Amino acid sequence: MGQNNDGVLNFASTLWAAADRLRNNMEPSEYKHIVLGLIFLKYISDAFKFRQEELEYLIKDPKNEEYYCGSEEEAQLILEDKDEYMAANVFYVPPEARYEYIMANARRSDIGKLIDDAMDLIEKENPKQLRGVLPKVYTKAPLDPHTLGEIVNLIGSINFGKNEELDVLGRVYEYFLSEFARKEGKRGGEFFTPSSVVKLLVEMIQPLHGRVFDPCCGSGGMFVQSIRFVEAHAGKKGDISIYGQESNPTTYRLCKMNLAIRGIEADIRLGNSFTDDQFKDLRADYILANPPFNDSAWGADRLANDVRWKYGLPPDSNANYAWIQHFIYHLAPKGVAGFVLANGSMTTSNNAEYEIRKRIIEDNLVDCMVALPPQLFYTTGIPACLWFIRKGRETKETLFIDARKMGVMVDRTHRELTDEEIQKIAETYHNWRNKSGYEDLKGFCASVPMEVIAQNDYVLAPGRYVGVEDTQEDDIPFEEKMAELTEKLYQQMKEARRLDEIIKANLEELGYGE
Repeated sequence: MGQNNDGVLNFASTLWAAADRLRNNMEPSEYKHIVLGLIFLKYISDAFKFRQEELEYLIKDPKNEEYYCGSEEEAQLILEDKDEYMAANVFYVPPEARYEYIMANARRSDIGKLIDDAMDLIEKENPKQLRGVLPKVYTKAPLDPHTLGEIVNLIGSINFGKNEELDVLGRVYEYFLSEFARKEGKRGGEFFTPSSVVKLLVEMIQPLHGRVFDPCCGSGGMFVQSIRFVEAHAGKKGDISIYGQESNPTTYRLCKMNLAIRGIEADIRLGNSFTDDQFKDLRADYILANPPFNDSAWGADRLANDVRWKYGLPPDSNANYAWIQHFIYHLAPKGVAGFVLANGSMTTSNNAEYEIRKRIIEDNLVDCMVALPPQLFYTTGIPACLWFIRKGRETKETLFIDARKMGVMVDRTHRELTDEEIQKIAETYHNWRNKSGYEDLKGFCASVPMEVIAQNDYVLAPGRYVGVEDTQEDDIPFEEKMAELTEKLYQQMKEARRLDEIIKANLEELGYGE
């Protein structure tokens, strides 16, 4: 098995194909809990096993005064001491919950109950992090024991070396999340934001130090990518503190497992961000979010006097401007927020939304707007855009980037931004912010003063400001080009007359002549 990123992805795609074949007629929305739960079980079992092997080595080392044991009884006490695992940020896994035990019993007719019991045991041993998080759906799953046993063995086949395996399991979990989101279509978007969109958001706001918050965090993809960004820039996981809120209990559990499997510590809470804000006092340095598009009936009637609506009460028919103000409310004085919204948010003429947008612009908060290409999302074909809100701005200009022509099709219906395109957009933004090497480019980017935005009725669509891309001139003289085009036109007209005669003759032969 390959050890590089491509190798891991190839391996994950092969594993996915095998797992999907075993799904039979089970709906992806149910099946994902079966498979993702087993990947998680494999992860924490392997992490436990690797830590246990370290302890076994220490116990046998006579030079190690802290761990060396003279008796087998003492050694066993250390090997099953929960504190030894918690101290290493590893979950304690009881013997009957370890994956090797589950695999050894994969042919039993009660394998579903064994797995449910294993999940229950793990939660009881690690209540602070995992209480109520793990799926206990295996006994009642519409899968026969033989098929469930095959899935257990398939996940058990993930067997990389000690140094790579845990990372591989994390990547497999993430890959499976994306594939389930793709399978579920619209519903999948409730828990998964496409990776190229997440990468772009993170590259734009660069969360290197401080508090990172996502109040509609789905399965936690924004946090995983933020940690990757920190580590890619020689930082450590502890450089950022992570806070998230999610209203869907099922998605909340997916998020907790997703972060645990990546070894990411985070404060994730369950609840509706509008009606049950779990982080009222939090002021974040970075906010990343992909809230539901154009959500309605979000609770405006109950929250009319809420302190968050500094710029006006958003209409109950659309939550877009409630989300925007929720983000602004939770930003620290120098904080930055990057988030996804439907394109309508940039141009809406609804009275309440127009007034809120106007006040936010006049308060000098809109740093950058990016128009995205279509078909990036699993949820919807509605065109989307990225907003970047920044507090404490010095400039009174806003950068507009039109990326609608970017992206490549990865299947019949979905598009992705390439890494090069993500870098181009992010570099344009950072060059503009740093006033270094930035220039307006027709059809792509423009830096626009606030008064010009006001003259354009506070519309924030990049297409309004970046203009039309210059067409590339060729070196062919006009006369020569015109003669070539004219000749081509006459040839086509001649061919059209020939075809007309053939059609006419055929009609006459059939008795339908003039």
